Amino acid sequence: MLRAGTSIIDISPKKGIELAGYPHFPRYNTGVHDPLYASCIYLDNGKEKIAIIAMDLLFFSRKYVKAVRKEISKKTSIPEGNIFISASHTHSGPWAAGRLDMEALEEGLDVNKDYIDELKGKLIDLAARAYSNTFNTSLGSGFTVCGKEKGIGGNRRGPEGPADPKVWVTAIKDNSNTLKVAMVKYALHPTVIHEDSTLVTADYPGYTREYLKQKEPYMNLLFMQGTSGDQSTRYFRQGQDFGEAKRIGYTIGQAAYSMLKNIKFEKEIDLKVLSKEIDLPLKKLTSEEDAKAFAEKAKSEWERLKKEDVPYIEVQNANLKNLGAENTLGYIRLKNKNIPISLEADELPTEVQVLVIGDAGIVGLPGEVFVEFGLDIQKRSPFEKTIVVELANGCLPGYVCTEEAIREGGYEVGASMLSEKAGDILVEAALELLGKTQL
Repeated sequence: MLRAGTSIIDISPKKGIELAGYPHFPRYNTGVHDPLYASCIYLDNGKEKIAIIAMDLLFFSRKYVKAVRKEISKKTSIPEGNIFISASHTHSGPWAAGRLDMEALEEGLDVNKDYIDELKGKLIDLAARAYSNTFNTSLGSGFTVCGKEKGIGGNRRGPEGPADPKVWVTAIKDNSNTLKVAMVKYALHPTVIHEDSTLVTADYPGYTREYLKQKEPYMNLLFMQGTSGDQSTRYFRQGQDFGEAKRIGYTIGQAAYSMLKNIKFEKEIDLKVLSKEIDLPLKKLTSEEDAKAFAEKAKSEWERLKKEDVPYIEVQNANLKNLGAENTLGYIRLKNKNIPISLEADELPTEVQVLVIGDAGIVGLPGEVFVEFGLDIQKRSPFEKTIVVELANGCLPGYVCTEEAIREGGYEVGASMLSEKAGDILVEAALELLGKTQL
């Protein structure tokens, strides 16, 4: 008999703590528009124990994951390696990992230590409460589709590019048939609210939670981010305000709720956990002189387009290319000055983790991963139901880009320290672990 426990806690920062997500635009929060939450589900089938935590943050550093896992394991009997921690990637929450932006690193800016200490304590308590309050349960998984046909999201490097419109739902009921937990995975950057906002918000996932809470008031939501390194609302949204975040979040919530009605629930569920620590190669950097020339050229092009009567999206794409070029120049300067880059030092080597929950395989990848890699894992997985989650158990020094994207350049490429081999290494590690679960 499968038993489960669940809990939720508010992790919103105090007023004044800097917001993450747009590092070139320092933003000190002026208040909370909607709360940030961390949610947990604990599963125990008598043979294996698993805890899954999902929270409304941009990143959560691997070094913090290790510390939290250790303390949760002390308070419970859950093995450290059986704890899965992911971030939704909202760009309107506090920093909880290192930074790559040159300005911050040169100025010595870091996370708010008091917030991090408080957050770690809350996550430990969150898991302990889920562990201590269990109930007999049944579980099932399934997906539906919700993408650009509804004006939600797709590929941000080009509207016809690869996308993953699947809304995956893993749900849990108690013996009275009450829905208690839903884990919803969707691949889409939570960047509806942009750098001009100074309010704390979970972005569209917060509205997905709000919609589902209206339909199922006793159900806790764990929102999990899919491989969305090149996925956003850029070409598909109708605005960039809270009304649009609500429209997108509610539309995804409606899709998830429709899936909840069609899931087949089972009481006897297999649970397995496998993980692998891997290192990822860094890209070779050019000379500072070449990087400076490229950055100046990108900035000049952006400035030119701003003065001309061209569509906003062209100006924004040029701005992002400019920011990516500045990032690359910043990395080179930091390296030349021997200034440590914490996203490199704290996150590598990294971890790939696989959970088997019933007939579904859940893959946890670190960092911001292009959707092509998530789609490749799904296609080649031995599980018909394969759910690929990014920003799991840590982050990385920049995006995991495809070789094609690296040839083309752009923001994500400029904002990454990783080699073109990184994505394939993550994919093969995930497939290796998925295959081992079948033995």
